[in-house]
Amino acid sequence: MSLALTSLSLPRPVWGQAPPGPIHTKPGAHPEDTPTPEQRKRMIRVRVNEVTAPVTVLNASGEMVFDLAKENFHLFDNGAEQKIEHFDLGGDPLSIVLVIETSSHIEPMFPAVQHTGIIFAETVMGLTSEAALIGYDDSVDLLQKFTTDSDGMQSAVNHLRMGTSGTRLYDAMSRGISLLEQRPPIRRRIMVVVGEAQDTGSENKLGEVLRQAHLANVIIYSIGLSTTMAELRAKPKDTPQVIGPPGTFPVPTPRGHPQTPEAEQAAQQGNIDYLALAIWLIKTGKNALGPNSLEIASKSTGGLHLNTMRDRTIERALDSIGGEIHAQYTLGYRPPGDEPSGFHDIKVVVDRPGVTVRSRPGYYLPPPDSD
Repeated sequence: MSLALTSLSLPRPVWGQAPPGPIHTKPGAHPEDTPTPEQRKRMIRVRVNEVTAPVTVLNASGEMVFDLAKENFHLFDNGAEQKIEHFDLGGDPLSIVLVIETSSHIEPMFPAVQHTGIIFAETVMGLTSEAALIGYDDSVDLLQKFTTDSDGMQSAVNHLRMGTSGTRLYDAMSRGISLLEQRPPIRRRIMVVVGEAQDTGSENKLGEVLRQAHLANVIIYSIGLSTTMAELRAKPKDTPQVIGPPGTFPVPTPRGHPQTPEAEQAAQQGNIDYLALAIWLIKTGKNALGPNSLEIASKSTGGLHLNTMRDRTIERALDSIGGEIHAQYTLGYRPPGDEPSGFHDIKVVVDRPGVTVRSRPGYYLPPPDSD
């Protein structure tokens, strides 16, 4: 079975500059259809036994480190050190699905979301990427099929339309992963989610989505939108508005406390072990009630979650994600053929003092007869 945690490409010299021109798809090229459950089960069973892990290394100042060699890394699978057979810093093309909430909940923030089209096209897509766009509210809609035309993606984001009040986040994420499952193995599979960390009405559970992401080798990056901040940015209305109903981003405030930006931030910084919760969700396939589902999804796959309620705008957050996905190390290894099913812990150690290492915490192997 093959589980790619991600690979990477080199950072471009200047972030935010547009590519020389759009790279167009070949005439008649179309993305493959979403696989049926039976096809997905069959694909899982025939995958090659190879694991690759994306690794982000930061120095004490929070800057990315690019001068490490293969010999500087040590990788452990369930505590056993593995021989690193593949080492890379750049080169692989990306397949990216951008998932954006179009719910009326974020109406005051919607213009800012639409304006991220140029940042996504220039900084996240880059020169070697293809991207697709999904919007979600009460429904999940594919708004742009996979394309290498960055101008087309920018236009699709710029022309997003406000929808209804539903937030089928988990169904939208599942749809995005299904699209990425069909991309060629040589391409890194990345999903970027922009929305509130809440779900209403989805048929899929968060744990099922995370397990699907692990099996499809998808890394999830997310930008959390604050409903409270959206209300504060809105123009005054004649009728009084309740700011931040319980259960909105990122977690409900304690009973009896008003839901203000400060209260939301305090809730977000609570003592929640997101990584442990993510692993539990992957193992059980269940939902998590309360904690930030977007942060859980990102941590469980080795991606990055940014909360725009704090010190970053949506545009800056997206630019940060673009910078990271184009500047990661990739470590690849072949675990023993008799590894047990279930969740496998991955730990990456760098023999340089004073650095912080972030990678996917592990990977999931389904039972041989798993659906």
